[in-house]
Amino acid sequence: MMKTIGYIRVSTDQQDLSKQKHLLLEYAQQHKLVIDQFIEIEVSSRKSPTERRITELSAALRKGDHLLVAELSRLGRNMLETMIIITNLIDRGITLTFVRQPELSTTGMYGKLLLAIYSYIAETEREFISLRTKQGLAAVKAKGIRLGRPKGSKNKNGRVLDQCKPQIEAYLRLHLSIGAIQKLINPQLSRPLTYNSYKYYIHADSDLCKVMSRPHDL
Repeated sequence: MMKTIGYIRVSTDQQDLSKQKHLLLEYAQQHKLVIDQFIEIEVSSRKSPTERRITELSAALRKGDHLLVAELSRLGRNMLETMIIITNLIDRGITLTFVRQPELSTTGMYGKLLLAIYSYIAETEREFISLRTKQGLAAVKAKGIRLGRPKGSKNKNGRVLDQCKPQIEAYLRLHLSIGAIQKLINPQLSRPLTYNSYKYYIHADSDLCKVMSRPHDL
């Protein structure tokens, strides 16, 4: 049975969850919709998809379901993540309505065009990240700096990333590349880690490897 889920997120206590909820209920009433479930959270967009209840939202949605959100920015922490979330939901047969931005909703006559645009933006962002990573590695090599993990740094980097493991797992479920994960997590660390550090950590962890090898549901 198809259902409609309302997703509500505010970043600070100065914003009001009830205002967004009222907005979605008002829209539903005007369009003769019944919102079967609300997923609400008061948390910064900088938090992981799990902390923002995006992973929970994905698990609750099925083919044919309808997601109701106040606006595009409520879903992701940046353009890349938002586009990936949207394109994967659409690929799964889920329709999206952004109440304050109806022109971005997939329920209208331009739904297929929007899907193509969203997919293009997400793929372009991925390519930019990959290109910047390759350019950075090339620049390091040109300076004669040896790439790879310094001797004795394996355990240290592992301990640093252990605290980010839930976030890394959530990003892998969103089908983000290792380079994209590096870009999103490095700003949270006291000392940025290399691409190879992330790659080694993910491939050395059996749980994360399983996530990488299984079909992505979002």
